[in-house]
Amino acid sequence: MLKKLINIRIGLRTIKTTAAVILSMVIVYFYGTTDSRLIFAMLGAMAAVQTSFKESLESCLTQIVGVISGAFMGIVLLALPLHPLAACGIGIIVVITLYNHFRIRFSPSLACLIVVILCTSPDAAPVEYAVGRIWDTAIGLFIGMLINTLVFPYDNSAQIRATVQSLDKELIRFLEDMYDGDDVFPDMELMTVKIDEMARQLAIFSNQKFLRDHSRQQKQLETFRVCAVKARQLVAHMEVLCHMGQAGHLSRATLTRLKACGADIKTDFFRDSIQEKDLIINYHINKLLTLREELLDALEQ
Repeated sequence: MLKKLINIRIGLRTIKTTAAVILSMVIVYFYGTTDSRLIFAMLGAMAAVQTSFKESLESCLTQIVGVISGAFMGIVLLALPLHPLAACGIGIIVVITLYNHFRIRFSPSLACLIVVILCTSPDAAPVEYAVGRIWDTAIGLFIGMLINTLVFPYDNSAQIRATVQSLDKELIRFLEDMYDGDDVFPDMELMTVKIDEMARQLAIFSNQKFLRDHSRQQKQLETFRVCAVKARQLVAHMEVLCHMGQAGHLSRATLTRLKACGADIKTDFFRDSIQEKDLIINYHINKLLTLREELLDALEQ
């Protein structure tokens, strides 16, 4: 437990969120409109700081739609002769039903919160209160987006490169495992996990907006997409080798290429004259090595 506590790291997103919240609260303290302005500025700032630009934008839209729809529903319900609790219940039902009916994929929780606050505060001027909520939340959203996009944009290109480099190491281990002298073929599960992680990181990177260096981002994105395609091709050839049922024998050229890659392959599996099944195995191994070279070359561009 102590070791886990010592190894706790404060991430960049945590620092960005804190900075966005503090700055938003300072600004809204002087320019906000309602008593609970600090809370809504904080919620807006925290919502805007997401992993990617697309997620931040969606989160901002969630907040804006929630505040507007909740404020509108609260104003309508306050105009009706209803008990506050009854108005809250009706408002929550209507908000959630409308969200589901129109397939609004944003969370209705904020809209429901606004409805409850308005319906349980009959003395508050509903229109002014609603406008104030929108303004306070908008300040937090704006500051959060500004910090997340311009000041400290999330750049996971290093993680993608590290994943590609680890794929290269796993490929060499895979080939060494094939020719380690036993009848057990290597497990591809770790390779598949790494490729899935690469696809996830690539999706995050593609949803980013580097406003200060957009051209570099586009160039990197194309490179990473090429790497992703070649990584999938690697797995396809590895699956074929696993289904062959035996390691077979290597040709002199294939053995030379493997050793040049740093693979520790026993010479017991080498033959000058190889059979038809060995030709297929050598073909797929050479395709793997070629894809490996292309993958590393693409990463260096």
